[in-house]
Amino acid sequence: MEIIRSRRGLIIACCIFLLALIAGGENLPQNIKRNCSYTVTIQTTCTKGADTSDHVSLRFGDKKSNDMIVHHLNSKHVRQVDPLQPLVLDDIPRKPFQACLVDEFQVTGQCMESPICYLYLKLSGSDDWRPGFAQVEALEESGLSSKSFYFRRYLPRNVWHGSDLCSKEITPFGIRHKRKVFKRTPAAAETLMP
Repeated sequence: MEIIRSRRGLIIACCIFLLALIAGGENLPQNIKRNCSYTVTIQTTCTKGADTSDHVSLRFGDKKSNDMIVHHLNSKHVRQVDPLQPLVLDDIPRKPFQACLVDEFQVTGQCMESPICYLYLKLSGSDDWRPGFAQVEALEESGLSSKSFYFRRYLPRNVWHGSDLCSKEITPFGIRHKRKVFKRTPAAAETLMP
């Protein structure tokens, strides 16, 4: 009889302890991932045949492995900007990636924790395209915006092509960049070319 009472008391004490843990857990801050907005600026060079109507994808991120992929960047087009002045040429939707023009795109995705230090572009289709530079501006916190990434060559098709300024090491032979290898996503297997 004594043993049953002590076990009953132990069971009641455990239940009260578990209820206290559950109730106390409601006040703990939830680790909710928030989204941030970015303005992506991409210039197409003035070389003959530099423009494209094919789909362009964008991938960028920071040192802390925050990786953002924007498929079909063409659909996020906002406006064309005068390459010589920061004035908006028009707010009428136009076809992006035309020769000698700078295009702006609005994208939303996971927030970066450190400055954006890598950027890759991927051209899908049969056109040739020659971007001049690309830059990502973090609208919520300007300290996380990227520097300009320069291309100035025709992009290879169907592979990620760009620069990673996150991991570099100075050696007696020059600057050595560590190769970035992306994890395969379940939606599509992405390839990367340095």
